[in-house]
Amino acid sequence: MTSDTLSQEEIRRRVDALGPWFHNLDLRGISTAPAHFLGDYPAVKWRRFSRVIPENLEGKTVLDIGCNAGFYAMEMKRRGADRVLGLDTDEEYLAQARFAAEVNGLKIEFRQLSAYDVGLLRERFDLVIFMGVLYHLRHPLLALDLIHEHVAKDLMLFQSMLRGDNRIDPVDKNYDFWTADQFDCSGYPKLHFIENNYADDPTNWWVPNRACVEAMLRSAGFVIVAHPEDEVYFCRRATRPQDEGPVYPSQGAIR
Repeated sequence: MTSDTLSQEEIRRRVDALGPWFHNLDLRGISTAPAHFLGDYPAVKWRRFSRVIPENLEGKTVLDIGCNAGFYAMEMKRRGADRVLGLDTDEEYLAQARFAAEVNGLKIEFRQLSAYDVGLLRERFDLVIFMGVLYHLRHPLLALDLIHEHVAKDLMLFQSMLRGDNRIDPVDKNYDFWTADQFDCSGYPKLHFIENNYADDPTNWWVPNRACVEAMLRSAGFVIVAHPEDEVYFCRRATRPQDEGPVYPSQGAIR
């Protein structure tokens, strides 16, 4: 039986068997997570920043790290990307993603691989998607370093949960050992450690404030070129050391 011949009842049965789902996908009229606590997620978020992604990705390769059920991977394939590879550590999410891509008639490859192991791919991608993963990692800056060093060729779409003040204070290039007032400023880069659970999720480890996530991106070798949504950044890979400061010249698509 092919995806074209699957009835709605058969799709619904498979959706129930593969659940629970975090991504609310529309599979030929069947919603995978209609009661999602964030609403129609991630489509509702995607609509707020989709404009920064080129409408035509023909000839481009895309790597989606932490793809979950494949929402962003499928959106990139719909925009014509030649090759899309989705990675996740959870085989249950990958099974959901494979089924969703099959139902939608989209040719996407999915593999079980962690963000720390991207060097094993031995391949660079025109666009790397790293959405909703950073705060689930015990070693978040290491993951960004590995993405820069091994798989990012040009562009990266990044998102992280943010907590704390949204302001960004100016930071000096260096401080005397006895100068410590900056650490008490709400706009100084801060990464909050979660020892136990947050939102009933034991995989939430580190949550940055805005100043911190932007500093981490720069430190890992990425230039921020657009900030289209509160938690979302569109970046270009740079060769270290980077130029000074974040620049958001355009909220339009990067060509």
